[in-house]
Amino acid sequence: MRVALLFLAAAVCVSNAQSNNSSSVNRQQQQQQQQQQQRSVWDEAIKFSTKTKDSCTMVVSGAGDYTRLRVSCKGPSQGQTQGRSYYCDFQGKPNLCRAYNLNPRHYFTQMMWDMRKLSHACQGPKVYRPTMCKKYPDEAQMTFLASWPKTTTPKPSKPVQEPRKPVVPAQNKPVTTPKPVKPQQQPPPASPLSTAGRASTASAPTSSAGSKTEAILQTQVGNISVRTLLDYLRPLQDLCGIL
Repeated sequence: MRVALLFLAAAVCVSNAQSNNSSSVNRQQQQQQQQQQQRSVWDEAIKFSTKTKDSCTMVVSGAGDYTRLRVSCKGPSQGQTQGRSYYCDFQGKPNLCRAYNLNPRHYFTQMMWDMRKLSHACQGPKVYRPTMCKKYPDEAQMTFLASWPKTTTPKPSKPVQEPRKPVVPAQNKPVTTPKPVKPQQQPPPASPLSTAGRASTASAPTSSAGSKTEAILQTQVGNISVRTLLDYLRPLQDLCGIL
């Protein structure tokens, strides 16, 4: 019995040792895989081409507690003219995402998938949210930091408006007020008295002639009264006054 118990204890010890060895081996393998993945991100750049055939390279580096990404691109040459060159930097803490720690290279590969759809790799979104860490806050995402040359988002062009000519205020001509016309003074209507005076002045010589005629008639006519003769001669006197 004692011998059997000794064999059983030895077998248990051997099995425990084997399980411990296998678990330690698994841990070592996982650590090696993570180190290889990290080396593949930190040491091996990710290359891609944009929509306009710009050749780009993604290089990951560390900056304290942050992870920094630089995307460098160069456009194709056209004849003797060299293609454009530019780069942009991103920074964040993707290690806060659990999926990133398991496969960090795939995190940046998902960023690359979005960049290669652009005409300019540095004119994409300011914050990239790969699908594997989309639910995490902005602190765990790669955020745009700087670029060279500085990129500006083109604004929609507005139709060119012709410059308006300055409106010259119309000069009002001075209004000339018509001068008051002096009313022409019409001669006052002749009064009956003045008319009678003129008539009396006109008939003055006639009356003197009448008096002479009356004296002659008195001498020549005997019984005929002077007044009767004057009545007959008055129309003649009026006619002489008009002439």
